[in-house]
Amino acid sequence: MVGVARDLIREYISYLRVEKGLAKNSLEAYEGDLRKIEIWAEKNGLEIGSLTRIELREFLIDQTKEGISESSKRRTISSIRGFYKFLMTDGHIAASPAEDLFTPQKGAYLPRFLNQAEIEQLLLTPDTSTETGLRDRAILELMYACGLRVSELCGVRLGDIDIDAGILTTTGKGSKTRRVPVGSSAIECVKSYLNLRRKHEDLDVQTLFVTPHGRPLNRQMIHKMIKEYSEKCGLEGVSPHTLRHSFATHLVQNRADIRSVQQMLGHADISTTQIYTHITDAHLKKAYENFHPRAKKQ
Repeated sequence: MVGVARDLIREYISYLRVEKGLAKNSLEAYEGDLRKIEIWAEKNGLEIGSLTRIELREFLIDQTKEGISESSKRRTISSIRGFYKFLMTDGHIAASPAEDLFTPQKGAYLPRFLNQAEIEQLLLTPDTSTETGLRDRAILELMYACGLRVSELCGVRLGDIDIDAGILTTTGKGSKTRRVPVGSSAIECVKSYLNLRRKHEDLDVQTLFVTPHGRPLNRQMIHKMIKEYSEKCGLEGVSPHTLRHSFATHLVQNRADIRSVQQMLGHADISTTQIYTHITDAHLKKAYENFHPRAKKQ
């Protein structure tokens, strides 16, 4: 009897889900990367479980020719390394062919953020005399106060925010839970929203932010809401992540410890957080060039 061939990719994704607790979006991205390699290998008469370093490089060269972005290439290489490390640990291969694959370095991309005056302008845009405006102001305040990802904001439940202590418990990437301080301005807005929300006694939904009909808000709704408010006050290109970037940038600009910022953002690697030191360096350099009398050639 011929045995059924093992689906090594499925085994790896299952390992990431169960052992590493990775989020659904991350699992789908990794599997997508690896299925592309599997298809490429089959077209070339090869098997993904036995590819060599040279063959993996050929695959990446083909991806580059097809126009893959540098950020996608970095993620693909990360997927490849993790996959072959798993195969080696599992005893399927003796050594990983992906160990010394070259990873393209990140460019000088600096994420979009709002200055403090723009943040104040955006936060004051919702009409808090209405139920929806009061909710939206609380959402904007909480996202900026805590540096939340949009998925984290949508997942906040009534019991996750300690109003008296000013602490929010949120679950981020990889199902990792962290506690983030909440400033007094955001606390007051959330309290006002909660007083209004409690009037709907028939609500059995535990999600903090809901529609007027009592349904939980989703990411698309938050994206649309922020886009509409930002355009209303003349700000272009503002997304939920812009508020997260602004939160981190303002902390670093005001001399917050980078390790503390890392913890509040929920970054696993501090190198991800250090982009905000580059942002503030660029901000300082621009200020210097604009205002120092001898910054420019005479």
